[in-house]
Amino acid sequence: MTTNKENPINKSKKTYAVVGSNPRRVDAWGKVTGRALFAEDHNRPNQLWGAVLRAEHPHARIVDIDVSQVKKLPWIKTILTHYDIPGQVCFGQVNPDHRILADDKVRYLGDGVAIAAATSKETAREALKKVKVTYEPLPVIDDPVEALKESAIPIHPGGNLIKHHLIRKGNVDDGFAKADVVIEQTYQTPFVEHAYLEPEAVLAEPGAQGGVRVIASVQNPYSTRTAMALVLNLPLSKIEVIQATLGGSFGGKDQVMTVMCCRAALLALATGMPVKIVNSREESFLESYKRHPYIMKYRVGAKQDGRITAMDIDIIADGGAYTAMSPFVTWRSAVQVAGPYQIPNVKADVRVAYTNNTYASAMRGFGSPQVNFAIESLIDELAAELGMDPLRLRFMNVLQKESVTATGQKLTGNVTIGEALETAADKAIWEGKRKQYERDSGRVRRGIGLACSYRGVSLGAEGVDQAATIVAVQKDGSVIVSSGIIDMGQGAATQMCVIAAEVLGINLDRVQFLDANTSRVPDSGPTVASRGTIIGGGAARLAATEVRDKLLQVASEELETPKENLVIINGQIQSINSKEEKELSFNQVAQLAFDKGHHLMAIGWFRAPHTDWNEETGQGNAYFTYVYGANIAEVSVDMDTGEVTVHKVTSAHDVGRAIFRPGVEGQIFGGVAMGLGYGVLEEYLLKDATPQLQNFDEYLIPTSMDMPEVTPLILEHPDTAGPFGAKSIAEPATEIAAPAIINAIAHATGRRIRELPANLEAVRLGKKLRRSSPRGSAKGNID
Repeated sequence: MTTNKENPINKSKKTYAVVGSNPRRVDAWGKVTGRALFAEDHNRPNQLWGAVLRAEHPHARIVDIDVSQVKKLPWIKTILTHYDIPGQVCFGQVNPDHRILADDKVRYLGDGVAIAAATSKETAREALKKVKVTYEPLPVIDDPVEALKESAIPIHPGGNLIKHHLIRKGNVDDGFAKADVVIEQTYQTPFVEHAYLEPEAVLAEPGAQGGVRVIASVQNPYSTRTAMALVLNLPLSKIEVIQATLGGSFGGKDQVMTVMCCRAALLALATGMPVKIVNSREESFLESYKRHPYIMKYRVGAKQDGRITAMDIDIIADGGAYTAMSPFVTWRSAVQVAGPYQIPNVKADVRVAYTNNTYASAMRGFGSPQVNFAIESLIDELAAELGMDPLRLRFMNVLQKESVTATGQKLTGNVTIGEALETAADKAIWEGKRKQYERDSGRVRRGIGLACSYRGVSLGAEGVDQAATIVAVQKDGSVIVSSGIIDMGQGAATQMCVIAAEVLGINLDRVQFLDANTSRVPDSGPTVASRGTIIGGGAARLAATEVRDKLLQVASEELETPKENLVIINGQIQSINSKEEKELSFNQVAQLAFDKGHHLMAIGWFRAPHTDWNEETGQGNAYFTYVYGANIAEVSVDMDTGEVTVHKVTSAHDVGRAIFRPGVEGQIFGGVAMGLGYGVLEEYLLKDATPQLQNFDEYLIPTSMDMPEVTPLILEHPDTAGPFGAKSIAEPATEIAAPAIINAIAHATGRRIRELPANLEAVRLGKKLRRSSPRGSAKGNID
């Protein structure tokens, strides 16, 4: 095994054979031919089907569960409740409060009360209707503001506050005293559905040597395995979790898949037979967690020349029924709460509360889309108050090298947010279009808006961040790469294979990637936080480097040439000494190594650089590096109907190094699509903690007809920590599209929308027509 002690930086001007090129994705063939197997495609002979009986109330005490009638049915193989769980009923990566099956009470309508296995899912579901559950309904809390009041009934023991993060920098009272202008606004964001194409699915079967084996549409197999061990009362060695090809996740196939895997495993072990559970889309909508809704109150002070002097922020997030990843999601919000700006005085409080709504957890952006919408809207409002161009105001205040963030971290390395803004503005012709669109006065009016951000890469001070990648050269010269980092469609597999191919000096066609299996690769933590390239790729670079050294040693002995004089170029091992014409092919050396008894396999173990955090002050080096970006959106608005058309988005991001350029561009396209939905279309509506929609006929997401022209601008300033200088792009690509669009709408209409989404009613009528109960006490959220 090799670990990261040093990572010499590669200069941005340097060219590479594979890195930065346009090769095929390593998983493309299976997907375009239909040979790739998604979780629902996996079957076993004589398998059973599992089904779940869900709660009848969003909040109720369980008095009794009577399954006697179901047990009499000859086609039911087993029926289980919380009484039948051999280990812990609860799990949770942060706080173990999430029930596999409800025990004391139900806390939201997605809770499972009983599970059954039968020869078909229809008969299993039908049988569950005969379960008699006696409930004692409890008051329903669907408002996080109400949930935090002392008089509120506790949804979990200890009260309804899940977590409180604070940021304290400087003295905000002094900062506001020095301000010439002070404005205060409140912004709100909704629940949002992940909307992945593939609903959740799992196949569980008893292990050959005891234990259990599951194949699932799982994003984080190691955390799932940990929870299963506790629930099933089994050692980790007896639980094998295999990642099937994923049809999308965006952060959404973590806790919900852990629950499903545990339930399927319980049924499989109870029956001694394989059991499959597949959610319908309606079940997925009901049970799966969403993006957190936020209520964000911002107060900002600035000098007349535009210098920001202070910011005071209070945020309440709706965590729903369970903790899930809420503490980490809202911690990232706290880190980015003041945006990418130099502000000497910052006071922020970020709280997240339990409610009886669908629980919220990780979704692409992980706490940043909410605060970025608020802060980037606020900066535009401040610019209007000062009579300044929004771009000029940002240039005046954005972070630069040696700047100190709201969390007290002095930024080093390449701080390129100013360059991202300038690059995007030049490409979009910001100044000219800004003036041109202000002259529009007809029914359809155009507008242009911008937003920028900085985002910490990897887990940061959330916890120890490390991962393993295995590189193994076969005796015929082909290469296998496997990693604990999951590819859920974002291209992580291709990134790691490109890195390995570059280090080994071979073509990408030689490299095969294997999906994750908890019994084959060391625990590499969750695939979240845009850590795939920098952490998984860092491990791939280390492993490939060790294997390359072994290959060169074998070649050195065969060619009788010092190892330091040998290089691998285009699959040929040759001497850098022009007088020597000795060379061997990569395949020849691989076979020689095998014949001589040398193994060509290595595990690269990459651990992220140190970070630190002070919980009491919200100060510290939250992340070891950051990604910087800017978006500019161009829209037109029909003033009679409120219809918004997004015509163009110019998206500039400094990714450090583009390892797989088409993948980086694809992430930007996808990020803009999700940001577009967040900005103008998407809202998962609830009323009294009851979902008001069940499928995509009512929950609207952007289609290809809604997509604007997207211009990706890839900036490359290599980072010392990343493989070949690479950082990340997955989440930064989506977190600033919505505020850029909202700012463009405000430019076109002259009205400010402070609550997402900016749908027809909001744009045309100046108010939201609700099918859901209002969240919090925010009023006057649209000018």
